[in-house]
Amino acid sequence: MARSFESELPQARILVLDFGSQYTQLIARRVREAGVYSAIYPFDVSLDAIFQFQPSGVILSGGPATVTEKFTARVAPEVLKMGVPVLGICYGMQTMVAQLGGKVENALVHEYGHTPIQLIGNCELFANATQKHGGHDASAMDVWMSHGDRVIELPDGFERLAESAASPYAAVGDAKRQLYGLQFHPEVTHTVGGTNILQGFLRDICHCSTNWQTDSIIESQIDIIRETVGQDRVILALSGGVDSSVCAALIYRAIGDQLTSIFVDTGLLRLHEAKSVQQSMSNEFGMDINVVDAQDRFFDALEGVADPESKRKIIGRTFIDIFQEEAQKLSGVKWLAQGTIYPDVIESAGTSTEKAKVIKSHHNVGGLPETMQLELLEPLRELFKDEVREVGRELGLSPEIVNRHPFPGPGLGVRILGEVKKEYAGMLRLADAIFLEELVRNDLYYEASQAFAVFLPIKSVGVVGDNRAYDYVISLRAVQTQDFMTARCMRIPFEVLEAIATRIANEVPGISRVVYDVSSKPPATIEWE
Repeated sequence: MARSFESELPQARILVLDFGSQYTQLIARRVREAGVYSAIYPFDVSLDAIFQFQPSGVILSGGPATVTEKFTARVAPEVLKMGVPVLGICYGMQTMVAQLGGKVENALVHEYGHTPIQLIGNCELFANATQKHGGHDASAMDVWMSHGDRVIELPDGFERLAESAASPYAAVGDAKRQLYGLQFHPEVTHTVGGTNILQGFLRDICHCSTNWQTDSIIESQIDIIRETVGQDRVILALSGGVDSSVCAALIYRAIGDQLTSIFVDTGLLRLHEAKSVQQSMSNEFGMDINVVDAQDRFFDALEGVADPESKRKIIGRTFIDIFQEEAQKLSGVKWLAQGTIYPDVIESAGTSTEKAKVIKSHHNVGGLPETMQLELLEPLRELFKDEVREVGRELGLSPEIVNRHPFPGPGLGVRILGEVKKEYAGMLRLADAIFLEELVRNDLYYEASQAFAVFLPIKSVGVVGDNRAYDYVISLRAVQTQDFMTARCMRIPFEVLEAIATRIANEVPGISRVVYDVSSKPPATIEWE
């Protein structure tokens, strides 16, 4: 029986049970950054799945619900009796307290944003989070709160570990049962010492070894790929983005010429993308790339479709159809490799349960048809984006590829609002290229975490020469973020924005107006669709 990724997991592993917090992915990433493997399961995943995972500790995430209502999300009681440490964060703390006999109420004063707390007594959780001041038992910390409910009575066995002005129990713990709760969010950078708190939980309470490292990921994955694939042929969905490029390099190192990389020109790619991908992967690794021109096929499939979810799934199905057709032209092909990464799986509700809420379907997850004939090979499926980039560096990919801005799998199909038309894609592709070219010219490209143009299917009045124009609008979007869970618009110098807008209006026929998106995430998302 072939080994799986799960069978190669480190012995130390943390299970994050998700109650719907916008920060849940960030919790898992912080744990991995500390050198401990973590996985996210929905709060209502089966007990069998939890026990099979064999966690060294469990973290209960925050969430939008309130435990003051009769029917809300609850952690399975068995999780609190497993004998492994449990850390509840925000809602996770409140449901744990309420389920064990404590009391939670809707507070008159809500706490949002930076909040000072005082630590009380000594606890391993906070051992390295802050320094003592003036010899007092309590130490001040500045943390990030985001809650409307508060704990007002503790269950038997619990003690208060911290308090704030509005929350008498800002942190609690039962050392005997190894159950702990934080009303604040240690996973966000706004909590001073938050990383140290999580490390205290991992190291001093869960006693986890820190052996989750990039080099071990590469070694184990190469072994798994070789054992799984055997002598079979593999075709790879190569898009030129970071994920698929790293996936290609990893599989190529494992099985060499058994891999055939296929690049599909959908007509929804960036300017000169096909040529660029061929040159970079061929020059760096000697790979042969098969290019399939399927532009008309994608535009025909998308005709008349405006709904973002429908567009994503159509693009995904069309991709798979093409790969199956290409596979039939080759002998011995059994596997379809994809650069699917962990956030794709989570956002597409492709986790261990069907009850997770879909944020958006990724073409390589939510769009896969039941009739697909090839087996999937996804060696990056358990990795976050920053881990993928690090794997790429270790494999020797160039900085230009590894540090490239994210590009959605459906491409320009979800950066053209509403119906996708070939003429719209042509205008957007040129505008996007101008935008990125000017960012590079002004040494701003790597200051942005992600930058792109969006086509708006609306027209506005303009003046071209002495004539009236009635043309389309392009919106520019550039954000800065550490984790892509929250983001703020990049403050591009006005003179640079003005130069970009002028070039787009002058060089892209059909565009007469350019706007700049200054929305933050939340409430907006980074992509428009």
